[in-house]
Amino acid sequence: MFGFNRCQSGTSAFMALLLGTTAAVPMLIPTPASAQLFPPPSNRRNPSPSFNRLVIPRGTEIPVEYKEAEKILVALDETMDLTLTVAANIRNRDGRLLVPFGSEVVGKLEPTSGGSRFVAEEIIINNRRQYLNADSRIVTRREEIRRGSRTSEILRGASIGASAAAVIAAVTGDKAIATEEVLGGAILGTLGGLILGRSESAEVISINPNSDLDITLRSDLNLY
Repeated sequence: MFGFNRCQSGTSAFMALLLGTTAAVPMLIPTPASAQLFPPPSNRRNPSPSFNRLVIPRGTEIPVEYKEAEKILVALDETMDLTLTVAANIRNRDGRLLVPFGSEVVGKLEPTSGGSRFVAEEIIINNRRQYLNADSRIVTRREEIRRGSRTSEILRGASIGASAAAVIAAVTGDKAIATEEVLGGAILGTLGGLILGRSESAEVISINPNSDLDITLRSDLNLY
């Protein structure tokens, strides 16, 4: 009887050891790497910092600058192609560089609500082009051009749109800026009549590109 009890006791101990060992086995299996890269759906509302590392969220403001001129003049209804550059390194909270200083932002100045704003279309980061949904605030500052104004003073330090050049030439009568290179053939062909019947004054939109055109993201920017 004693021998039986001893054997039963030994068997119980062995089974307990076996069960304990079996229960411990799953704890030794390493977590798959993909689980760290792609959190389960239940966690996506509160993703880990590493999951959001390459996303710049909607509403972020990105400073830009334009080194070609101190101001930009466009006509009230003018659309003008424009390329700006990012004016500062953009980093995430961990200090990781997302958008380096000098990256190009390609877009257009477009007329809207009595003014003009820059609408971004692409961003070029390390020679890679990427869609960008962002725009600047609306600039309504105007500069009056009057007959007799000195064109050299108006254009000092300025980049000027083709339509704005036509307006300035029409009011001032200064044909110096009415060239094929500045205006293009289509506008140049109609300029003669404008100069002959020119008005006393006209207005153009005056933009300070280094303070007026900082862009705000309208949707998340997912970097690749």
